[in-house]
Amino acid sequence: MSTQPKTTILVVDDETRMVRFVKMNLDLEGYITLEANNGIQALEKVRDHNPDLVLLDVEMPGMDGFETLKRIREISDAAVIMVTVRSDEDDRIKGLDLGADDYVTKPFSPRELSSRIRAVLRRIEPSSRPDKQIITIDTRLQIDLQRRDVIVEGERMSLRPTEYRLLYHLIQNAGWVVPHETLLTKVWGHEYINDNHLLRLYITYLRKKIEIDPADPQYIFTERGLGYRFVDFKQEE
Repeated sequence: MSTQPKTTILVVDDETRMVRFVKMNLDLEGYITLEANNGIQALEKVRDHNPDLVLLDVEMPGMDGFETLKRIREISDAAVIMVTVRSDEDDRIKGLDLGADDYVTKPFSPRELSSRIRAVLRRIEPSSRPDKQIITIDTRLQIDLQRRDVIVEGERMSLRPTEYRLLYHLIQNAGWVVPHETLLTKVWGHEYINDNHLLRLYITYLRKKIEIDPADPQYIFTERGLGYRFVDFKQEE
């Protein structure tokens, strides 16, 4: 018998019928589901239950999804999938900038939602313990693989799970061009193979954390039309 703890998902939507529909399907998949009908309730549930993932509706009265997400990020690193009736790219970028892990547009099928959830949960799963804990890129930059931190000029900065996975795959192929499709598949999942905008956005996040000048990168290079390349460096054995 498996002793693996079940994944807890908080469903936040002001439409009771939508919450029941999502909860029913998540229950059938074996998840533990919590419910909230507004931003305030969502924050209380996040504080009290520390869910693994939050399905967060954008258009709620009072505190909308964006404000709720901003306040969730102050108290939790739970994965967040934004749910909206709009497919506006500006809204999507705003949600990702605030710390969302993915976006799904209503109406969606249970199969699509399940696929999105699995993809996000794969990204936040702790990876196996690496043999080499700290990788030294140069005198300025180190990567702590165990703690998922970057150490820039002696100062630690935490990486979000998706940022860490992206950086890890770039470093594992240092000196080589990693195609867009490869990075999207390995970091996000096959469902995202054509989402180059998402990849560009997270490359930007990484550059802001590790580069002296993100506009003139010295570590993560863009190979136009192909992919990205991490600077070649010699790892000490």
